[in-house]
Amino acid sequence: MRAIYIAAGALVVIVVGIFAFLNWQHSRVVAEAWATPSPAASPTSKPIQLSDGQFVGKAYFTGQFPDTPKGGQGQPIDGITCMGMEGANLHIHTHLALFFNGKQLQVPRYIGFAQNASAPNGGCLYWIHTHFADGIIHIESPQVTPPDGGAHYTLGMLFDIWGQPLDRNNVAGLKGPVTAFVNGTQYDGDLRAIPMMSHQRIVLEVGTPVVPPPNYLLPAND
Repeated sequence: MRAIYIAAGALVVIVVGIFAFLNWQHSRVVAEAWATPSPAASPTSKPIQLSDGQFVGKAYFTGQFPDTPKGGQGQPIDGITCMGMEGANLHIHTHLALFFNGKQLQVPRYIGFAQNASAPNGGCLYWIHTHFADGIIHIESPQVTPPDGGAHYTLGMLFDIWGQPLDRNNVAGLKGPVTAFVNGTQYDGDLRAIPMMSHQRIVLEVGTPVVPPPNYLLPAND
């Protein structure tokens, strides 16, 4: 009987250990999703404070609702659904700046908003979207991690919802070699895999000249 008690006790310890590990792992995923990335060691420019509702860059992409027919029209995109209101389990913001031949272009407002033709005042919005042409990307999701099982929502998901291409020679139809910066540091990896974390600063420059990436600061309440 003593052996049985010892075995049962060991089993309890193992089960408790498994639950403790799973809880630690979940807490770590949540903390990483909310973490604000560290800035580059040597910021490339004086910080520029943003405010909600600004127009940052020159208007380029036309139309009240910019999602293309290939993008979000209400159907799931990359497992991300279009809902009547924002999700509440993850609410973070990142910033995207686009340049073409040295000139900054606006990231359009209402990316990720889908109209409902039968209800002009209705519609839905995706977990990843923009409210204004200020380059601030809103991630407001019912899930802390994306449906594809990745650790973070990524820039590729935003462009899929927008319905625009994103690769090293084409950014939303702007064609030419692409230079990317993340938090002021040049990024040479897969553009689609860039994580959209809290207050992440992403700059995509198509063509030449390549100008110093702006050092934007998001509003304090974002």
